[in-house]
Amino acid sequence: MCGRYHVDLEEENAQVRKILMEINKRYFGTPEREQMKSGEIFPTNIVPVCSNNRKLHPGYFLMKWGFSAYEGTGVILNARSESLLEKPMFRKAALERRCLVPAGHYFEWERRGRERVKYAIRLPKEGLIYMAGVYRMEEGERVPSFVIITRPAAEEIAFIHDRMPLILADGDRAAWLKPDADVTGLFSRAQEQVRFEAVG
Repeated sequence: MCGRYHVDLEEENAQVRKILMEINKRYFGTPEREQMKSGEIFPTNIVPVCSNNRKLHPGYFLMKWGFSAYEGTGVILNARSESLLEKPMFRKAALERRCLVPAGHYFEWERRGRERVKYAIRLPKEGLIYMAGVYRMEEGERVPSFVIITRPAAEEIAFIHDRMPLILADGDRAAWLKPDADVTGLFSRAQEQVRFEAVG
């Protein structure tokens, strides 16, 4: 599962500058831009997400993390890759509205009896990771809502948690956003190698 992640929009690198440039241009002077979060990201925060525009060109848009659960019973943050195309809540979004969620790293907690140890998990190389997601518009909302797709954890981090986000490699990100994407085929090529460190 993925219940928290981190993205530093103050960081000085080309990827972050591109994200901020697009977001500032698209949402200048709007309440959504004022509500955008950086740093440690929590459920229901509004954050930058990469998806296609109406002309099917990828760009960055503001979205809220989490689908509303049925009958207002909470927020759904993740969708399992194994059942993504079967569950009514996710199927239409998976076929028509896919996205990429940029992050510096994500957080997961290892249970040690009553203690919980927090880890930051990222790719071996520096830079942003891109987690696969799907999104939809919800009634009464000004921005779309997204969920992050998860998969069984890579072997080296399975002791922390048995699930992890589905992280796409550079060459597969554009393919994920294409209308005719081989969704399940891309799942099998998700990033396996990660590094982790306890952060308190």
